[in-house]
Amino acid sequence: MTDLPAFLVATSGDAFRIPFVMLLVFGSAKLLAELCERLGQPGIAGEILAGVLIGPSVLAWVAPDAFLGAMANMGAMFLLFRVGLEVKTSELLRVGGTAAMVATAGVIAQFLLGSVLLLLWGSTRIEAIFMSAAMVATSVGITARFLGSRGLLAQRASKVVLAAAVIDDVEGLLVLAVVSSLARGRFNVSEILLTMVLAIGFTIVVAVWGAKAVGQFVPRLQERMRLAEAEFTVSLILLFTLSLLAVYAGVAAVVGAFLAGMALGEHVEPRVHDLTHGVSELLVPFFLAGIGLHVDLRIFTSLPVVLLALAILLTAVAAKLVGCGLAAWRLGPSDALRTGAGMVPRGEVCMVMAQLGLALGVVRQETYGVAVFMAVATTLLAPPLIRFAYRKA
Repeated sequence: MTDLPAFLVATSGDAFRIPFVMLLVFGSAKLLAELCERLGQPGIAGEILAGVLIGPSVLAWVAPDAFLGAMANMGAMFLLFRVGLEVKTSELLRVGGTAAMVATAGVIAQFLLGSVLLLLWGSTRIEAIFMSAAMVATSVGITARFLGSRGLLAQRASKVVLAAAVIDDVEGLLVLAVVSSLARGRFNVSEILLTMVLAIGFTIVVAVWGAKAVGQFVPRLQERMRLAEAEFTVSLILLFTLSLLAVYAGVAAVVGAFLAGMALGEHVEPRVHDLTHGVSELLVPFFLAGIGLHVDLRIFTSLPVVLLALAILLTAVAAKLVGCGLAAWRLGPSDALRTGAGMVPRGEVCMVMAQLGLALGVVRQETYGVAVFMAVATTLLAPPLIRFAYRKA
């Protein structure tokens, strides 16, 4: 972790640092969230800005590290698990066709726009392709958090967005697999096909048959257990199991967490929902503040990079808002706008993929900084866009 503020250097050691950092991140996130809510703005924005404020770019009290990364990942998993509990599998599958078109349109639009823009700016072909691939995946956690806090998850457009975001993650993974092979100087067709089969197969199997399987074994297992909160315990085991299998299949752990919630949603008591809500309230601020911690304001010292960052941000918003919105036009103008707005945020997915490009040596540091800025900026822009789109809901 980063050094403590000067007024606390006298006390050191992990025994102090861990609770201090947890207090600092959680407390500042909730404080700024409360301030934003009082000003009529989404609390999510405050939690992300808290990360920017206490992070390396401003006060430098906290820097991203393994501990905060683990807390952020747990926060994202529980957020998507909680959202999955509120969604009925049958309703989500009903909009699957539209969701597939929405996800595919967004991926294609972002990949093409991003590649052209970066090539015009002077990036190498592999850097332009890699960064465009990193920007295609929507961060469903941000949209889910906002829709859930406003009680809008039952809206038709919300279901399309949730389903499309899961499909989007799978498609983004496949695009990244191809681009990563190119970056390494080889194109392994069998490896890419295996990744495709595992990712798509896992998602379809769990989404279609997961709820039925859970409905069979969870009640029986619960009857035989003597632990307190046995149903919640079983739910957590399923959450971590599917998250692990999702990573093994090649998709993000949050996809497994969301599918676990969907599978359990219609088979668990309200008590499980309440306990999950409590855990989420603890962990989700670390996920949101963690996004802000990665912001590097030093990229704004170069005018060309600033212009690139703004251009990338505009294309990132337009690709999803217009591309995904047009793909959902059959639902009507209002739901098309809501769908496009809900697909705008990129968040942690983009940053992880851009970090991979940096590690492979195909993405420059300033381009990585632009990608992080775009991810955070779209995350901050998404709540007001979604609120405007849902203003009549």
